[in-house]
Amino acid sequence: MSNPQDLRYSKEHEWLSAAEDGVSTVGITEHAANALGDVVFVQLPEVGDTVSAGETCGELESTKSVSDLYSPVSGEVTEVNEDVVNDPALVNSAPFEGGWLFKVRVTDEPADLLSAAEYDAFVAG
Repeated sequence: MSNPQDLRYSKEHEWLSAAEDGVSTVGITEHAANALGDVVFVQLPEVGDTVSAGETCGELESTKSVSDLYSPVSGEVTEVNEDVVNDPALVNSAPFEGGWLFKVRVTDEPADLLSAAEYDAFVAG
């Protein structure tokens, strides 16, 4: 699967959808999901939490390791994906669809988010 062109990406391997009414969806990339291995536990920020771009806001535990989850933008969490909390394997099987992690009302977006092509080059580099 190639990375969807309509998303933006962080160097920490999160993706971000375009804002809809100021709210963007966040998930991890297929590259990150594959590197993690089988995800068995997801800890997400709570609705109402404030997240900061580049800062840890949760963690993903796999059969291989535990990895921090970083927010690609700053803002307030408006929704978490309870399906992923209940079935963490969605992160592996559908990282860009049902495996999204949380939604955030964006207050600040860093300038260093990557396009799909830039992210592909970053991963290949």
